[in-house]
Amino acid sequence: MQPKPFSQACENNKKPILQQLKKAFSKVHSVLEVGSGTGQHAAYFAAKLPHVQWQCSDVEEYHDGINQWIDEFPSENLNRPLVLKLARDEWLSHCTVSNEPFDGIYTANTAHIMLEQEIKLLMQSVAANLPKNGVFCQYGPFIMDGQFSSQSNQEFHEKLISSGYGGYRDIEELACWAPQLVLNAKIDMPANNMMLVWRSK
Repeated sequence: MQPKPFSQACENNKKPILQQLKKAFSKVHSVLEVGSGTGQHAAYFAAKLPHVQWQCSDVEEYHDGINQWIDEFPSENLNRPLVLKLARDEWLSHCTVSNEPFDGIYTANTAHIMLEQEIKLLMQSVAANLPKNGVFCQYGPFIMDGQFSSQSNQEFHEKLISSGYGGYRDIEELACWAPQLVLNAKIDMPANNMMLVWRSK
């Protein structure tokens, strides 16, 4: 078995993200995490948000690592990962635990990695599947009003593009792809990141 994956960035940002999720997901019952990655966020957030059923998802190659985190830090409300790759797998519109639609969706540091078609599909899928007043929390670095928040962000964006990734997305662009969502909050976070809190009409 491979060693349990670890991301220092996840360790650094989990507490400030949790502060925002406690407010945004205060009335949410089931959350789909799109792109659970190492599994660190899922293990930490589920334990701190006991009123929420937390459903991990990612491509198959990350499942072993996610499951290692779940094995070490189990919670009754933390569910093992489902397979989800945008543009390949059918969108998961129902929670496997309660068989009710997810009324919360969370994703971190995915928008700048995904190619344009993938992030566009993510926004459209969230908008199509969130029930009325559902909440979508989207964390990461973004472009706002055509401007980068820092020189380092612009340099990293250019590096991502040259490496074949999608690069940073403008918040207005995301909104155009999902007109059914209302952007309730744009919250500045540490390390030039933001938390976008969208709500379904």
